[in-house]
Amino acid sequence: MIFNSFEFLIFFPIVVMINFILPQKIRYIWLLLASWYFYMSWNPVYIILLLTSTTVTYIAGLCIEYDRRKKQKDSIREKRRIGKKYLVISLIILLGILGFFKYFDFILNGLNMILSIFRAEAIKSSFSIVLPVGISFYTLQSIGYLIDVYRGDIYAEKNFLRYALFVSFFPQLVAGPIERSKNLLVQLYKPQRFSWDNCARGILLMLYGFFLKVVIADKAAIIVNTVYENPMQYPGFYIAIATFFFAMQIYCDFYGYSTIARGAALVFGIKLMSNFEAPYFSRGIKEFWRRWHISLSGWFMDYLYIPLGGNRKGWLRQQGNLMTVFAVSGLWHGASIAFVIWGVLNGAYQVVGNICKKIKEKMDKLLPQNTESISVRIRQRVTTFLLVGFAWMFFRAGTWEVLQDVWSNLFHFNWYVLLDGSIYELGVTEEFFRMLLFFIVILFAVDYKKYKGCDVVEAFMRQEWWFRLVGYVLLLFVIILFGCYGVEYDTSQFIYFQF
Repeated sequence: MIFNSFEFLIFFPIVVMINFILPQKIRYIWLLLASWYFYMSWNPVYIILLLTSTTVTYIAGLCIEYDRRKKQKDSIREKRRIGKKYLVISLIILLGILGFFKYFDFILNGLNMILSIFRAEAIKSSFSIVLPVGISFYTLQSIGYLIDVYRGDIYAEKNFLRYALFVSFFPQLVAGPIERSKNLLVQLYKPQRFSWDNCARGILLMLYGFFLKVVIADKAAIIVNTVYENPMQYPGFYIAIATFFFAMQIYCDFYGYSTIARGAALVFGIKLMSNFEAPYFSRGIKEFWRRWHISLSGWFMDYLYIPLGGNRKGWLRQQGNLMTVFAVSGLWHGASIAFVIWGVLNGAYQVVGNICKKIKEKMDKLLPQNTESISVRIRQRVTTFLLVGFAWMFFRAGTWEVLQDVWSNLFHFNWYVLLDGSIYELGVTEEFFRMLLFFIVILFAVDYKKYKGCDVVEAFMRQEWWFRLVGYVLLLFVIILFGCYGVEYDTSQFIYFQF
């Protein structure tokens, strides 16, 4: 079951109605059952993995908490030393499960590559592994909870079912945002009464999320797939155009999912964190990663970058930590060398930026400039977008073989495609191509207001009732006409389901 499916349109209203009919004390049990059903709709067998992850971290959290209270008179170091064994054991189990399902084929192919060098017989696998949906997300969320308990930031949750809901809450179970226990788990203690205001805001967020997904992302995917599935037939500017639309596709696809998740949760009175803050208006790579996939960036910052030493161990160590974090981020996204290159490239952007920072400061003293001038802001944003877009090319290629084809054909410049109309032959009609660009302009207009600090939802909700009604109807009309039943309609899963 996916958000943009007919099944979800039936499932969600039923869950909401029953939730607010039930007594507040048992609502979390109903939400847990609904969340498990939602997850099992993909493959019932994989509920075993979700329950395993939940049980392991629940028990480990209690053990860490028990040791902390038992050793209250001991030093902090002693308490952490004792609690550490439970943390390490649980991390080995969780990462072992994730590694097996996500990286078994990747490791096997690497071993076979090494064996081929020595002309040894390749290792053949007698079974195929299907990656469970959402396993990367709920694994990181569970690990974050354990580390928070270990650090003493929160108390271990004693109610197994409530903790299970924290891990399994269906709006954000499959693709995030990766919630912190200090936010989501705390809210699960206080069941909210039904609120028309929360419902109206939630539905608005869901409609905008569907607009991003089915109207922009899924339609941009047609152009992207046409080129990237046959890169040798589309040289130069075709690849550049497809890469631009992939930047739009992955943003609207993932931003769309996160927005629908936030809206669905808000209907229940639960506030999830914002996962995107107008990232394509960033004026530097560092700012981009503060605005893109915020929950994952924050997770790596708190649970990997800082434990590695952050910026406390000297300048060189800091750059090494940055590269490590982005390399791991690339590997987390996919078991392929192309994803690792994508991660390393983004890390290299930041390292080079740090190296050039002092040079830039000296140049600014010699040639003073107004950093807030329009020309500077445009240059910084265009440069950042081009660097990010170049990295997206590796991400979309996915495999080394496709990446080689794309790279070999990228620099065959064919200026005529901008004039002969052939860019309108990439899977969509000219009219639809222009309409897609129009919707992207709307996206950027909304994002610009958001970048400037405007709460777009709040501003919309302050308008008169008739204006809000027109807004809801217009969004729904666009989704149905250009998304669900429009030209080139094709229901597709969200990109981040595969991660």
